Amino acid sequence: MRHAVAVCVGMVIGAGIFKTSPMVAASLASDTAVYAAWVLGGVLSFIGALCFAELASAFPDPGGDYHFLRLAYGRRVGLLFAWSRFAVIHSGSMALLAFVFGDYLDQLAHLGPYGSAVFAAAVIVVLLLLNLRGIRVGVGTQLGLMLLVVSGLLAVGAAGAVLAWQGVAPATPLTAAAGAGRPAWGEALVFVFLAYGGWSDAATLSAEMRDTRRGIVQALLLGLTLVAALYLLANWAFLRGLGLAGMAASSAPAADLLRRAAGPWGEAAIVGVVAVTSITVMNAVLIAGARTTYAAMRDLPRHTPLGDWDARRGTPRAALLALGAVALALVGLGTATRGGFATMVDYLSPVYWFFLLLSGGALIVLRRRRPEAPRPFRVPLFPLLPLLFMSGSAYLLWSSLVYVKAGAVAGLVVLAVGGLLLWPLLRPGRGVPDDSTHRS
Repeated sequence: MRHAVAVCVGMVIGAGIFKTSPMVAASLASDTAVYAAWVLGGVLSFIGALCFAELASAFPDPGGDYHFLRLAYGRRVGLLFAWSRFAVIHSGSMALLAFVFGDYLDQLAHLGPYGSAVFAAAVIVVLLLLNLRGIRVGVGTQLGLMLLVVSGLLAVGAAGAVLAWQGVAPATPLTAAAGAGRPAWGEALVFVFLAYGGWSDAATLSAEMRDTRRGIVQALLLGLTLVAALYLLANWAFLRGLGLAGMAASSAPAADLLRRAAGPWGEAAIVGVVAVTSITVMNAVLIAGARTTYAAMRDLPRHTPLGDWDARRGTPRAALLALGAVALALVGLGTATRGGFATMVDYLSPVYWFFLLLSGGALIVLRRRRPEAPRPFRVPLFPLLPLLFMSGSAYLLWSSLVYVKAGAVAGLVVLAVGGLLLWPLLRPGRGVPDDSTHRS
């Protein structure tokens, strides 16, 4: 149980919390609303994790949600999802984390208006070169990464406690309305759920536990409760030290808070934590993303270079190069729009929530289409919880589109182009069966 909880916490917590908190504060009008948003994020993530846990226990496969979507809706939807992971989700995640790395490092280096973009592009290039040479960075370090991030969040909490103990007032009035009287809950929750990202992978792994029913629920509940508690602690510290308006205006709130509480050394330490965390997670995304792309392209009826494997280096060389190139292009997009991290969130979110909505529906579809499949774990209160998760996903999909920005348009265009290019490859009659038309 302790190992499962640690895996859950380690797969959910990442560098995003150090960047999303100001975005949430900027969308809401009070500190109470900020706390409520992070609690709500934990609750919906738990419901979604229960849905993924049933899918993983009934239809175990390394492909995870790619496999579930293909079983429920057919190979074409599965292929479109594989494209989205390559061109939008994985590459966008790399660019997003690169901007986190760049924003925090630029707090110390101060290279000018393009300093963050320079650091972001440089870290992508370095990681790409290392992986092309077959050098593994960060594989097998999940526990160490978790401890590092948790230590950073605890340090943030301690900084807030020190300022409170010393009686230091927040940098700006705590009650200042960061949202200018217009709370944008949908926009805030998009950033909240970005920080909770990873719960689907945690649920998939939890489905392999021996004590299946009780074990999954307890591991996910305890793990996500710990994550939510750490996120609430960090946000309390940001609000206590920087104030709501100051937190909303900060590009690196952890660095600003630690500088205020512990001076330059504290700032440098937390920048180091965020930088190492960003690099490690980026490398994991690069490794997993390139291999997912390779596997999907390898299974196509037509050969593509992305389906080739470099046996000498032990890497999918073409897939790595393609993923790195798209990530670098997205850094350019974020720089051109002057949005950086926020542009990457816009780029990712509509596509991400569209496929999560389909994944929630896949649970209901497969319950009806394949009732004979063994289900060691079943979602309680079915179909209420899956429908609640789908409703939340639909709301977040709408929220990511209602204030359409350049990043969101780019993400949808890339998804549509991929569909137009790849759809003919799986026309019926090409010897590739459609999984949605039969039962196994």
